[in-house]
Amino acid sequence: MAKSLAGGGRRRAGLRAWVVRVGSSIVIWTAVMHLMQILGPASWQPRLPKTWPSAACLDRRDPLRPNSTSMDAAAAALGEDGGAHLSPPALLPRRLYKSNGYLRVTCNGGLNQMRAAICDMVTVARYLNLTLVVPELDKTSFWADPSDFGDIFDVDHFINSLRDEVKIVRALPQKIKRKGNREPLSMQPISWSSEKYYLRQILPLIRRHKVMHFNRSDARLANNGIPMRLQKLRCRVNYEALRFTPQIEELGSKLVALLLQRSSSFVVLHLRYEMDMLAFSGCSHGCSERETEELTRMRYAYPWWKEKEIDSEKKRLDGLCPLTPEETALVLKALGFSSDTLIYIASGEIYGGEARMASLRAEFPKIVRKEMLLSEEELRPFRNHSTQMAALDYLVSIASDVFIPTYDGNMAKVVEGHRRYTGFHKTILLDRRKIVELLDLLQDEELSWDEFTESMRELHKDRMGQPTRRNVLLGRPKEEDYFYSNPQECLAVPQRRYPHENSNANNKLRDSDI
Repeated sequence: MAKSLAGGGRRRAGLRAWVVRVGSSIVIWTAVMHLMQILGPASWQPRLPKTWPSAACLDRRDPLRPNSTSMDAAAAALGEDGGAHLSPPALLPRRLYKSNGYLRVTCNGGLNQMRAAICDMVTVARYLNLTLVVPELDKTSFWADPSDFGDIFDVDHFINSLRDEVKIVRALPQKIKRKGNREPLSMQPISWSSEKYYLRQILPLIRRHKVMHFNRSDARLANNGIPMRLQKLRCRVNYEALRFTPQIEELGSKLVALLLQRSSSFVVLHLRYEMDMLAFSGCSHGCSERETEELTRMRYAYPWWKEKEIDSEKKRLDGLCPLTPEETALVLKALGFSSDTLIYIASGEIYGGEARMASLRAEFPKIVRKEMLLSEEELRPFRNHSTQMAALDYLVSIASDVFIPTYDGNMAKVVEGHRRYTGFHKTILLDRRKIVELLDLLQDEELSWDEFTESMRELHKDRMGQPTRRNVLLGRPKEEDYFYSNPQECLAVPQRRYPHENSNANNKLRDSDI
């Protein structure tokens, strides 16, 4: 009898446990279904391994160009009231690590110099297991732009899109500030340094002081010899994490749409014939005596422009000067661009104004600028913010059919690399040294126009942004190819191997490396 009662008790207990399990399963399943409805199906799709090429590498479409798929998707996401009902993207899992300290960074230079520097500093912070404070932007250079990081880039996206690699905070925590009244250790890292320099020289300082401030950040990480994992992180920051603010993205998209309403294709000409560039470089070819004196005074007024006495003609013959508008007109015509080509000028104010643009506009009357396409009301928030204006030009440049820089400054290089990353879109890399030689022969009537045209086309047939390897010059980093102009480690180039891809041992960055 006792055994029978005991057996019955066990059966009832087992039944209760079974009922609890079934009930729990129903509750969990119901919760999962509700969660899927909230987040949407995209949030439940599997993530590709980090070593796979980014979809952006393989997408040959222009990133800002409207297409039926994206437009249909956008329309489907709108309710009857026209308001967006897009589900927020799922957050990446946070990488958990013991931080070795905080890194503050003050960027210097224009938009694209700062952009590359931010990519480098994120990479350094990741490698050293640091917590990065959202970078501060240059407000004291020639442009005197008061814009903060959040005025140009989407801060939330920047932080969240990198949370699986590095912790980024908007500001130093109060508890860190209260620990001492002293300013953090401030220094300039050595230019073009390898990751080993930061590991051996910088990390011990950060561990000792807890907060480090880099007061300059341009070109502080080497182009070559960096582990593959770090090179790919530089690309990820540049092409995925550094997204412009919604206001800039929206206006950039509108500019592209307005250009496509005028023509099915357009060319972006980065005409770097601006006062600051001419003064800095000492290039005064074609300028009047008064203009030359004005440029010289400006060069001497800025102490961080180290070179003062400059032989303008020698620099021009060495190919170190931006092409003038007059020279550019002849080059474009010789390369085969017709007079009805729609050309967008991506630059600030041209030195000499419309008078200096006269010959270029005579050959190519369909020249436009953002000021001609957008209303004063649309541009008003961006006035006196040269970096934000440059961001608009950047968006149009990466969406164009052809991009032609007349000088290889930071924008030219960074846009070139971005266009390679999105599918090797045509970028004509002008050989200014040879061009100047040919132009002078043409002017001296030692070359006919047909000979000049034939020479120009032959000279540039392999300078159209095709896949190529970076030129490495040991011990001469300023003269070798810039990483951000050709981030070959991140490009989807079939059956192409690069020297440092042979060793898999150096390709992964492990948390145990620090």
